[in-house]
Amino acid sequence: MAGHDNGRRISARDYSAVDLSLRALRIFLAVEEAGSIVAAAERLGTSKSSVSQRISSLEQSLGSVLFDRASRPLGLTPAGSVLRRHAHQILNAVSGARVELMELNLSALPELRLAIIDDLDASITPELVEHLAGLYPQCLITASSGLSDELTHRIAERGADIVVTAEPPGDPRVFEVHRLLRDPFVLVCAKGALAPERDIRAQLDDLTFVRYSTAMPIGRGIEQHLRRVQVSPNGKLAFDASRSVFAMVEKCGGWAITTPLCLLDSPRARDSLEVHPLPFAGMVRTIHLVARRDELGELPAKLAVLARQLLAERLTLPALAIAPWLKGGFRVEYDGAMD
Repeated sequence: MAGHDNGRRISARDYSAVDLSLRALRIFLAVEEAGSIVAAAERLGTSKSSVSQRISSLEQSLGSVLFDRASRPLGLTPAGSVLRRHAHQILNAVSGARVELMELNLSALPELRLAIIDDLDASITPELVEHLAGLYPQCLITASSGLSDELTHRIAERGADIVVTAEPPGDPRVFEVHRLLRDPFVLVCAKGALAPERDIRAQLDDLTFVRYSTAMPIGRGIEQHLRRVQVSPNGKLAFDASRSVFAMVEKCGGWAITTPLCLLDSPRARDSLEVHPLPFAGMVRTIHLVARRDELGELPAKLAVLARQLLAERLTLPALAIAPWLKGGFRVEYDGAMD
């Protein structure tokens, strides 16, 4: 039995040595999708030479040229098109088998640890825990809350299995990250402190700025943004908790920078403060659900779907009641969405 490709005759014995490892197929598809060796290497987090060598080895073992190197972006040869079809089938089958095996393992999981950013703890934690308990009745479900940087460190150190955080880890090879919520920063002030008909930014110079402590991720983010937009507010007061920030804003007739999510987590502040758009370049934080890749099957993605449903039902309308102009800015996010 023999086959032909690019004028070379390949015997059945030759095919026994073909390198069709999963790694080789993933690299081949990455090059085809990215359109170049360099872009594929960046996507895979490896070197250009490593990708080039693997493609050359694959072509040599198959006896077929897979890419038309004269085209930009790289195009597939007829042999490459055949391999692409089979590569997708192989990787999809392996992925399906892995998910099913993970689900079997999860059913016997002794403990599942969930950690959620403080601002969302009361909003969605009970329902997420209840959902997990229904899926895995023999599993101990533990839930905790904390600051975003603490939660990110916790999952990196395997102190949690799933976290909801505003600071996801940066390595996509290790972690899967699902977008949940777009939370834009806003200006809050004491009622009557600002006259909307006058220049808001000019009025801020006469008011006390109440800060979040830089021990908090939100505080560090705000201070960095103020430096970027070259704004130096008047005020030396800083607090760890949103409730303390809001109480001081009301007490001193000042202003602060926060997010709708922080306001929704502080019901009293909604009635005692006014909310305005930032009078300078805006900033946004995104809340994500994070898990370690290839360890919990489809559970993180399914849990992200439930979290989005809860956020849409519980937070969207209350946020618009605080500030109707937030429509479209404060919103549930989906994987692949762009700001």
